Amino acid sequence: MQDALVTFDTGAATHVGKRRRHNEDSFLARPEAGLWAVADGMGGHDAGDLASAAVVDALRSIERPRSASELLALCEQRVASANANLRQIGRERGSIIGTTVAMLLIYERDYACVWSGDSRIYRVRGGEIGQLTCDHSAVEELVADGTLSRDEASTWPGRNVITRAIGIEDHPELDIETGLIEPGDIFVICSDGLTGHVRDGEILSCVRGGDAQRACDALVALTLERGAVDNVTVIVVQCRPDGAAATKGSTIFRPEGAGRDLWG
Repeated sequence: MQDALVTFDTGAATHVGKRRRHNEDSFLARPEAGLWAVADGMGGHDAGDLASAAVVDALRSIERPRSASELLALCEQRVASANANLRQIGRERGSIIGTTVAMLLIYERDYACVWSGDSRIYRVRGGEIGQLTCDHSAVEELVADGTLSRDEASTWPGRNVITRAIGIEDHPELDIETGLIEPGDIFVICSDGLTGHVRDGEILSCVRGGDAQRACDALVALTLERGAVDNVTVIVVQCRPDGAAATKGSTIFRPEGAGRDLWG
């Protein structure tokens, strides 16, 4: 398996939605660097679009690294730099400027999900979908301690209150989840504008059996059909089985030494 080619097909789509005037989401898809990201500027705060763009622009300059640990370190450095800039702008304006971020990093056959806030990363494997990230939100904390059920959480009035974000504290906190890619895996990175309207099973149905861009377009279209009260952004990354034909926009990597603790 470690000598096989792995092909990554990427799709991405974003929409302002039906209620908002400005799109405060930003995204980045750089398969050549093994990096995909979605950032969602915090609603109700000043300059959410500025905040999300600051994080994505900071990540944009990252090139293909020499190791997984280097890729992770570069991402952490860029996010820390964006956080410092947002804190400074916030002090000058006398306001809070913040954004979520969810990043998928892939080096050879190892992946890492790195995030702050409630933008999510899912993985589809073996016909099942699983959420790899855990929302940094007030409602998630209430579900975790048993105060709310998952069904109650979906309609709880404070479900959009997040407990962690970039630009809020002097030192940003990022969580990380790592694992090994299997050919056929599909990763979905999205803002909460998607998950506020579309259930996990529906995401699964949209991403199975089609190309990555078509899946993104279908998910955004479904969100718009249901009212799209927020901006919506989604990235789909398909890990093609060995020998599968590459499509337009594909990036191919040859794994070497996958399975080690590469992220440091």
